[in-house]
Amino acid sequence: MSTVKNIVFDLGGVIINLDILATIKAFQELGAKNFPALYTQLKQHRLFDDFDKGFISEQTFHTTLNELTQLSLNFSEFESAWNAMLLDFPAHRLQHLKKYQPHYRLFLLSNTNETHIRAFEKILLQTHGYANLDSFFERVYYSCRMGMRKPDSEIFEHVLYTHQLQANETLFIDDSPQHVLGASRCGIKAHLLVPTQDVFDALNLILPLV
Repeated sequence: MSTVKNIVFDLGGVIINLDILATIKAFQELGAKNFPALYTQLKQHRLFDDFDKGFISEQTFHTTLNELTQLSLNFSEFESAWNAMLLDFPAHRLQHLKKYQPHYRLFLLSNTNETHIRAFEKILLQTHGYANLDSFFERVYYSCRMGMRKPDSEIFEHVLYTHQLQANETLFIDDSPQHVLGASRCGIKAHLLVPTQDVFDALNLILPLV
């Protein structure tokens, strides 16, 4: 059995606390009764995929979402509802990342978009004094800046190839089963994080630091 040398982390629900239902509720309260049919953690309308891949601008996403939900939200209303899912960065997770850095090559791989990046970087700066997540990882990967997203094989293969990582020496941690399956199909050791478990409690069981 090969030794794990690299750890790839998801962001939402793993490093930052996330509440997708908060965004669904926010849009419903604004009058978008069909929003749960458009967007969930497991499945979403192609519009969200295109936004995650950076194929469309924030303005196009906002305008098209208004059309799909039959709303007339201004940008501020849209931004607030869309970002409602983003909660906090627990300090102990950031501290644990620093502890693991000397022992493993750490990467972040997130399906996200420019609206969310702007919002969670603001949260990170206001609560912990970091402008971004770059200092915690060898490389931070955001789907909207790559033109690809999880669970597609190409995004995992891109990270492996770019950094010359061996799949069987790489651990991937995510809270979405479809993403874990996608990584597994590339030969990566993938772990599904369950909602009741903190990422570093799980990691300590898999790769305890001496």
